[in-house]
Amino acid sequence: MSRIAVVHDYFIQMGGAEKVAEEFHAMFPGSDMHSTVDRRRMPGKASWLQSLPVGEKNHRLFFLAYPFAVESMDMSDYDLILSSSSGYAKGVSKRKGAVHVCYCHTPMRWVWRFDSYAEREQFGGLTKALLPIALAGLKQWDLRASKQPDYYIANSHTVAERIKKFYGRDSIVIPPPIDVDRFAPEDVDEDYFLVLSRLASYKRIDVAVEAFKKLDMPLVIIGDGPDRARLERLAGPKTRFLGRQPDEVVNRYAARCRALIFPGEEDFGMVPLEINAAGRPVIAFKAGGATETVVDGRTGLFFGAQTPDSLAEAVEKFSEIGWDKDFLRNHAMRFDRSVFENRVKRFLDKVAPMPISVPSPAPLTAPTGILAKARAA
Repeated sequence: MSRIAVVHDYFIQMGGAEKVAEEFHAMFPGSDMHSTVDRRRMPGKASWLQSLPVGEKNHRLFFLAYPFAVESMDMSDYDLILSSSSGYAKGVSKRKGAVHVCYCHTPMRWVWRFDSYAEREQFGGLTKALLPIALAGLKQWDLRASKQPDYYIANSHTVAERIKKFYGRDSIVIPPPIDVDRFAPEDVDEDYFLVLSRLASYKRIDVAVEAFKKLDMPLVIIGDGPDRARLERLAGPKTRFLGRQPDEVVNRYAARCRALIFPGEEDFGMVPLEINAAGRPVIAFKAGGATETVVDGRTGLFFGAQTPDSLAEAVEKFSEIGWDKDFLRNHAMRFDRSVFENRVKRFLDKVAPMPISVPSPAPLTAPTGILAKARAA
């Protein structure tokens, strides 16, 4: 019987990339989960980095160690490797005859988009000047590592274009899985807008905080992170910070809000679709993955500049539109976990050395000019 390994960069904080890795693991019972560091307290195989004090607050300090940890992983027993990578996992080595498929959330942004990365992390002048020198070797490693996968799956057309630009590799596009059944629309309409996000500076929650202070309208923020103290100082009296909340609380706020506010630029962005699953629309910055999931005027509205004034204008326009909860939920269903599993298994059925049972067909999507079959030359 064929053996499958799922390899993820690291399980240090939970987000969309981690959900994809766990979905792969659930899709193939008996598969083994590997990562450089795993803080989930769940079954998995971690590298020697697991014994070091690598945590949420300091994991970036170990950036030069991850390549060595990934290359030390023994994949010789596996026929199929599914890597979930925005950084390192794609660099694992496979045995001859095995197949490696990389689900790429984005090419390593801290080496390929350093200027925007440094800006969003708010590096000081000295760090910003010296870090590129340290990253030069990592960039070369990343280029070599990009040749390890036989095939690439991109989470969005935006990321597929980056894979082509930086790695010279083709990819197919399969959006990440949305757990639609977790959410349910409600008839209760409450008067607040909602932010669901980790509170990091690059998420640009400050745009929402300042816009709603200007509008003098209620804003509820669920999530926590290093930018929380600054955001609380910026906030007006009608903005509430609830911190991290359990799923049942998140689901209730999602189902009763007027709309989700999504002010950052994400590679894909799963939260807008989760809100649609709860029967609510989105007001999103028009960039990145949101442009592929938000139907302007039907499932949400865009604002064109990452400024409080631009967002405030969109909020005022939003109030003039009626929203169909059934349409919103049906839109989210197009990205449901079952659709993701179907598409991934259909693709693997073509490239992996094992029979995979596939349910009723669903179309694969590929960006213009990118081959559906993406084997390395």
